[in-house]
Amino acid sequence: MGRVKPKGASAPAQSLGHARRVLAIESAAIDAVSNRLDDAFVHAVDLMAASQGKIVVTGMGKSGHICRKIAATLASTGTPAFFLHSAEALHGDLGMLARQDLVLAISNSGETREVVDLLPAIKRLGVPLVVLTGDPASTLGRAADAVLDVSVAEEACPMGLAPTASTTVTLALGDALAVALLQQRGFRSEDFATLHPAGALGRKLLRVADLMHIGAALPTVALDARMVDVLSAIGSKGLGITCVVDPGGALAGVVTDGDVRRALADAGDILVRTSADVMNTEPKTIAGDALAATAVALMERHAITSLVIVDDAHRPLGLIHLHDLLRAGVV
Repeated sequence: MGRVKPKGASAPAQSLGHARRVLAIESAAIDAVSNRLDDAFVHAVDLMAASQGKIVVTGMGKSGHICRKIAATLASTGTPAFFLHSAEALHGDLGMLARQDLVLAISNSGETREVVDLLPAIKRLGVPLVVLTGDPASTLGRAADAVLDVSVAEEACPMGLAPTASTTVTLALGDALAVALLQQRGFRSEDFATLHPAGALGRKLLRVADLMHIGAALPTVALDARMVDVLSAIGSKGLGITCVVDPGGALAGVVTDGDVRRALADAGDILVRTSADVMNTEPKTIAGDALAATAVALMERHAITSLVIVDDAHRPLGLIHLHDLLRAGVV
């Protein structure tokens, strides 16, 4: 039997047509907002950058959902922020707002009662107010220190009722504010990694120095070390390798499990030899500030499992093993 078409199902061409219409409307709405950006946007960014406290993002309904995303984006890009539900604020949560904060209020109409009712408290505390609204002449727009116009020519909803293009535009403008702020504040990839220690993005931005073995955990022997000491250094640290340093402390080479096996195959009794006799004199090294992902690529390219981290004088500072990268989720 053929598959029964569900009641009310539309033809594929109709569904695709509806989808393309929605995307076209929302794309055009974003373009329109981009074209009318002016000094008000610059002023809003300056106000937010000057805030000594947090950015308190508030709104209701669908705007409230957008507020949550904007607050999360701000917080993840170095601007302390949180969402304050406007109705809950009127019933006790207003204590979350402090004098050094800034309020970012979102209302498409600019007349959302719960948001408008927050104005007396905002003004009493003297905190700056940035408003995103579809009506800059509204109550909220007139009360703002900086008002950004997010009005749209039409919603993507064919009935013009469900917030669609208007919420998309507001979300996009929130992203624009967050990115402008992070650039003004000099937010770096290292800062992003600090704020995302458990996420995939944070893992990609980990540095070699964050994972390397240092100090007593770094296996090191002298150039003239006996093989029994070399084997002890390799085994006791559990890394399958030891650094070999010259009298000045510079890296002269490394001895790995593989080097030991090859020496045994060549000479049999290796206990009478020294580290200098069996070491690899051209080990692969990497800087501590290199991305951990770069270390992975280097290991894969040379089919090795360890890299030595050296300073400007070629002295070993640490060692990173493929297992460290696996545990950190970089691989």
